[in-house]
This record gives sequence, structure tokens and C-alpha cells, in this order.
Amino acid sequence: MTTLFGDDFLERPRRDIAPGATHVPGWLSLQQQHWLSDRFREWVDGPVPIRAARVRGHEMSVRTVCLGWHWQPYKYTREATDVNGNRVLDFPDWMVRLGRKALVDATGDPRAGDDYTPDTALVNYYDENAHMGMHQDSDERSTAPVVSLSIGDSCQFRFGNTVTRTKPYEDIDLASGDLFVFGGPSRLAFHGIPKVYPGTAPDGCGLAHGRINITLRVTGLS
Repeated sequence: MTTLFGDDFLERPRRDIAPGATHVPGWLSLQQQHWLSDRFREWVDGPVPIRAARVRGHEMSVRTVCLGWHWQPYKYTREATDVNGNRVLDFPDWMVRLGRKALVDATGDPRAGDDYTPDTALVNYYDENAHMGMHQDSDERSTAPVVSLSIGDSCQFRFGNTVTRTKPYEDIDLASGDLFVFGGPSRLAFHGIPKVYPGTAPDGCGLAHGRINITLRVTGLS
């Protein structure tokens, strides 16, 4: 009983942050986190290396590797024309199933994932100094939900409104294994990562330093 319902369970309940936006702490087990960390290392060694994208002439502090479609600021392409011209790795079938289960568990609706078929993943790596400014995920043609998974060090996640980068917003700590889903009225909410908390990755997650964030999306492209 203590293992199942310890202090961390009581302090970090599942919570609806805004309409369509839900935080589910501890959704991934340590074993699942470790497995995904191993996949991350495979993706980094794939045909398109991890890189820091340039936005408005400035290099991001976050580094990204993509699956399915390659994201570069303001557009998606099959080939990483801003890196080495290679085609990115295919989007795996198991990740579609993972995204569907995430929606079911976040919403409590057993049919929530029926029509959800993500076709791209942006996999971001944050070192201890990395951050991400407030932005909208608006490069996709589809408004299907974004499914976000965290592995490694915890971070401060700032989730705002759909109108402005400024307040109102709420700061939430995302820990290793956490799930965050945002869709519906919150699909275009501004959000960002002001800071990472170094040294907070749990033993057994497969990542000794930094944070991996996997975001599943539907591009609406063909």
C-alpha cells in the first residue's frame, strides 16, 4: 500500500489545467522511461542527427530530432533540408498506439483515441541550461491534440492562454514519466519551459543528465 499510495501520489494527482489540457503525473513506469531513453539514443544515431534549430537567426538552446516529418521553423518536410538533406526516420506504429492510450488515460474516455493518428514526433533534449520561450504549436494543419511525455530531469512548464505570451499562465513542474495532453480549446495555448532542474532525474529512467521531451502531433500533411 505504501508503494502504491506514497506521498508523491498524494502530492501529484491527475489535474485538468485548462479545458482540453490535462497533466497526468507518473504515467510512464521507470521501465518504460528507460526503454524510451534507449530509443532516443537510436534516433540520435539515425540518418538525421540531433540539432539545434535556428529561429529568426538565433540558435535554440534545445536540440531536436524528429520522426515521421522533420520540423524546421514554420514548416514540416520529409527531408531535413536544413541539416543534411536526409529523410527522417519513419514514425513507428507503436507510437501511434502510445498516443491513443495517452488520450484515453488523460480524458477518461475509452473512445478518445479512436480517431487519433499522430504522424510526427518532435523529440527535444534539454541540458541543464536549456529553455524554451512561450510559443504556440501552430505549424501543423491539424488541430488534433498534442501528447507530451517527459523523461529525465524535472522542469518548470509554463502553460498559458491562446491570445498572448504573457499572463495569465500557470507554472507546473513536469517530472520524469509525466504525461501532458493539450487539445480542443487549449490546442493553441502558448507554452514554454523557463528552466530545467538539474540532478532530478530518477534512478532507472535511462537518462543520467538532462531532459527528453517527446511530443506526438498530427501534421495534417500527406
